[in-house]
Amino acid sequence: MKRSLSAIFFISIMSFFMVGCATMRGVDSDVTAFYQWGAAPPGPGTTFRFERLPSQRVVGAQQDYVEGLTRTALARVGMQADPAAVRYSVQVMVNTQVVERLPYDQPGYDGFGFATPGVFLGGFSSGASVGLSLPMRFSEPYYRRELTLLMRDLASGQVVFETHALSDGAQSETLRVLSAMLDAALSGFPQPLAGPRRINVQLPR
Repeated sequence: MKRSLSAIFFISIMSFFMVGCATMRGVDSDVTAFYQWGAAPPGPGTTFRFERLPSQRVVGAQQDYVEGLTRTALARVGMQADPAAVRYSVQVMVNTQVVERLPYDQPGYDGFGFATPGVFLGGFSSGASVGLSLPMRFSEPYYRRELTLLMRDLASGQVVFETHALSDGAQSETLRVLSAMLDAALSGFPQPLAGPRRINVQLPR
């Protein structure tokens, strides 16, 4: 009997954490995009180069990572980085804020589960049941990330494409999350749907 209860307890723990991990495979982003190409929108192989603000030049290494992710995301929608024969400039800005408490970790909310950890057993007419109780209060950082990408026609100097993505969550893997946000921000490029959209991008396992 003790061995059976131990096995049930182990399965309960594994099921609990497997369900928790399964919910962290995607990134949700709220995206709003605008475009005004004037002539025909850019086709496959259209060239671009990056443009930086003075503040972005100061943090060069950090911006290098962001632009590397952006280059990869733009390649997936047909754009090609080529500073020698360039048609558009691309400027990408990222802002990350760390919030110490999750939105639902407020006074008066004690998480979920019972007050103390343990295993509870119950008997019903159909047999016995077993459950796992883990009191949950989250105190890990909560991240709010904003991304803006602007594309400028170098011939006219006009911004012809603008997209914004906002994502928040507990995922701490900033580069992987930014990669997903870029894919979301460029969804439908070069002529995305008008209005706000919520886009889910799955993270590579």
